[in-house]
Amino acid sequence: MKDLKNFFQPGSIAVIGASRNPNKVGHVLFKNIIEGGFKHEVFPINPNTDLILNKKVYPSILKVEKKVDLAIIAVPAESVLKTVQECNKKNIKNLLIITSGFKEIGRVDLEEKLQIFLKKNKINCIGVNCLGIYDSYNKLDALFIPRYRLKRPEPGTISFVCQSGAIGAAILDIATEQGHKFSKFISYGNATDIDESDLLEYLSHDEKTKVICLYIEGIKNGKKFFETIKKVSKIKPIIALKGGLTKQGSQAALSHTGALAGDKEVFFGIFAQTKVIKTDSLEEMFNTASLIEKNLSFKGNRIQIITNGGGYGILSIDEIAQSKNLALASLSEKTIKELRKNLPKIIKIHNPLDLLGDATTERYKVALENCIKDKNIDAILLIVLYQTPLITTDIVEIISESHMETKKPIIIVSTGAEFTQTLSRALEKNGLPTFTYPTNAINAIDKVVWYQEKMKSKEKL
Repeated sequence: MKDLKNFFQPGSIAVIGASRNPNKVGHVLFKNIIEGGFKHEVFPINPNTDLILNKKVYPSILKVEKKVDLAIIAVPAESVLKTVQECNKKNIKNLLIITSGFKEIGRVDLEEKLQIFLKKNKINCIGVNCLGIYDSYNKLDALFIPRYRLKRPEPGTISFVCQSGAIGAAILDIATEQGHKFSKFISYGNATDIDESDLLEYLSHDEKTKVICLYIEGIKNGKKFFETIKKVSKIKPIIALKGGLTKQGSQAALSHTGALAGDKEVFFGIFAQTKVIKTDSLEEMFNTASLIEKNLSFKGNRIQIITNGGGYGILSIDEIAQSKNLALASLSEKTIKELRKNLPKIIKIHNPLDLLGDATTERYKVALENCIKDKNIDAILLIVLYQTPLITTDIVEIISESHMETKKPIIIVSTGAEFTQTLSRALEKNGLPTFTYPTNAINAIDKVVWYQEKMKSKEKL
């Protein structure tokens, strides 16, 4: 296992290629590290200036007298090898190389020379051709996109390993907007040295990471990848999305990060054998991660729908019927009797349990209390359309109290604008997963149920 600690917990950083020009990658990197709140020393390196952001600039890495744990390199591709050689003289063994212009554009020779030098001198390198890394707990923002253009997430337990920098940036931005919280984000680009397997193994031992999300386009060492995820998936859940599934996509992946995408059936076979959760979209990946992150434990696959919108109930029934791992719950006779006694006679007591458009907060309380007690129900899909007139904001407290009183998963679906989103955020803060549409929620539940059942069957063997 490679020691990657200094990539995420460095005692000092050098930014080689730091610039006074705000449009240059080196300037953005240096500024983000400073503004991100990194607590240790940062040394900007540039032979052509004395000050950047009021910080002393060094003409060369060799002029820095203090120890450097991590060097971030953002110089032209032709200068990278020379820069790495100087880092080696300085005994810097951890490099984050942002620079592009290597095998992804056909400069295989340039990358091979670099790769040989790294291996010979036992230097750890993330990159080349990558967006950078982010550690929320250690306040390390080594991404080359300005902070005002890309939201940085709050500390959480999801770590995202992403081969594509552009996809990583876009998803990190929207996932943060949606309230997902991250421990680490790692863009590794061409995987010149450190690859997805090394990163997965490191994260398997990271105390701040509970669930690992992985976007890959291709791998170089299939055997290493298989052995790694087989080992890591026994420790932590891995949720994966594979890019380059078509012939055209595979060719595009080769020109993007220089990685051979490989046969999709081989990847899918590996995922199935190693209990990796395969997803079909980035949205599905993080929806699934959010359920796992909240420690939801599904004892079975029987889902009870409670709703105040009939159409949403029907859509949910259809989704569950089409899912691979879920089933509709059948209310017990005792629950049916209690609900008939405490709800208006016009309400049909079955699944879905439609509380109707005039549903009150009290009706939801009655439905929740009884469904939580019902042993025929393994999880509750609670659809709340806050636009209906008799729902009060007290419903947040009612749902949150129910959640605290049971280990049975309660998943919320609410569609709407500002008012709805405010209440959804309040529920999220109380540990309840919220979704905008039934499809998203049910797909995520389906993945988690599959994973937990696989892990249970493995424990029995």
